[in-house]
Amino acid sequence: MTPSPLVRGPRELRELSRRWRREGALVGLVPTMGALHEGHLSLVRRAREECGRVVVSVFVNPTQFGEGEDFERYPRDLGRDRRLLGEAGCDAVFAPAVEDMYGGGTTDLSSGERVFVDAGRLGEVWEGRERPGHFRGVATVVAMLFNAAEPDRAYFGEKDYQQLKIIQKMARELLFGVEVVPCPTVRDPDGLALSSRNAYLSAEERRAAVALWRALRAAVDLARGGERDARRLERAMEEVCRAEPLVRPQYAAVVDAETLERLRELGGRPARALIAAYVGETRLIDNAALPFP
Repeated sequence: MTPSPLVRGPRELRELSRRWRREGALVGLVPTMGALHEGHLSLVRRAREECGRVVVSVFVNPTQFGEGEDFERYPRDLGRDRRLLGEAGCDAVFAPAVEDMYGGGTTDLSSGERVFVDAGRLGEVWEGRERPGHFRGVATVVAMLFNAAEPDRAYFGEKDYQQLKIIQKMARELLFGVEVVPCPTVRDPDGLALSSRNAYLSAEERRAAVALWRALRAAVDLARGGERDARRLERAMEEVCRAEPLVRPQYAAVVDAETLERLRELGGRPARALIAAYVGETRLIDNAALPFP
């Protein structure tokens, strides 16, 4: 399969997208940081089914990595990614350099002179609390991608649930006119959510990492059995994780599925179970919808 064509600059991408739309095609965007796996490719295939043209961004965004995080060692293999995207039916791969994206203003990304998109309260809880500034970087780069690609639809996985809710809110409140399409989490047969960071796990850590999914299933099963006390569901998740010596849970929370506010009990609105943990030295996150009457 021929690799998907490569686009480097935001202006080139905008011109390409506008030409596609003049030809009558809906344009779908799938933002990624590369190191593609089946989870990413499921988003591409969904976009392929629903849109006339599909562009996938491959950009490891420096502004969403905090101090001491894995920006430098984050896996990168653009040649492999392009081949996979060609097989999935992607029409163009947008793979800019950092200078292409951030060279139009202050080049010191830590400078207070740059303009960023504030993710609001949703960006300050859970992952935002554990990774200060992370969602500011995410919201900023996705806004830039929306402006460069001018898509009709953008596809995001539910695996990064808090990110999904922030992007949906940003698109709605900043009037981007983009439909943000949520797509189900893709899992290995044993339940572990696919993630580019799974590549960091040793064989023993990979086995232990399934504890996150078991913890979420414990909460789901309790809720399905009639348990409504959110704290009991959270304790059940924590206990499953702590039973695995290689897993160090950071948080296990039952939250409102829209506001992400912690719940005392399950009730009249959809709820979500969130979990984050270190498996060895690798930090993983996951989530699951809780049964809703």
